[in-house]
Amino acid sequence: MIEELAELVGHHPLFDGLPADVAALVAGCARNAAFGPGELVLAEGAVADAFYLLRRGRVTLEVHAPGRGPLVIETLGPGAVLGMSWLFPPYRWSFDARTLEPVGAISVDAACLRDKAEADPAFGYELMKRLGAVLLERLEATRIRLLDLYGHDRPD
Repeated sequence: MIEELAELVGHHPLFDGLPADVAALVAGCARNAAFGPGELVLAEGAVADAFYLLRRGRVTLEVHAPGRGPLVIETLGPGAVLGMSWLFPPYRWSFDARTLEPVGAISVDAACLRDKAEADPAFGYELMKRLGAVLLERLEATRIRLLDLYGHDRPD
């Protein structure tokens, strides 16, 4: 089972190109996860104790707007990483995440992976570089969405 998970982890874009022993290291903290349509995967404010490597299906990231209900801020699909709040104290989710359709993912135990990253600084550094790149990509996408929403209101 660990070998199968290690292969799945190794083929995910987050870990693509890393040696097989790194995938096996991550797989030691991982398990398969499945969610049905409309299921809440992450709840804002709840403990961020895992993250997900999406394999199939789509998930929305939502924020609550007073008087308006949930607003979708991003939709993630296969190959994406769901959940980044596990990286930073106080380890609480900043958004809700809800499935749009059946989702298959690899769930990675956050405390387990943080412990492995602390014990192996070279692995921890590589992990942080890769997750940092995902965060930067999401920040840039948010910036573009904000320009689309508000950029046309600026006077010339």
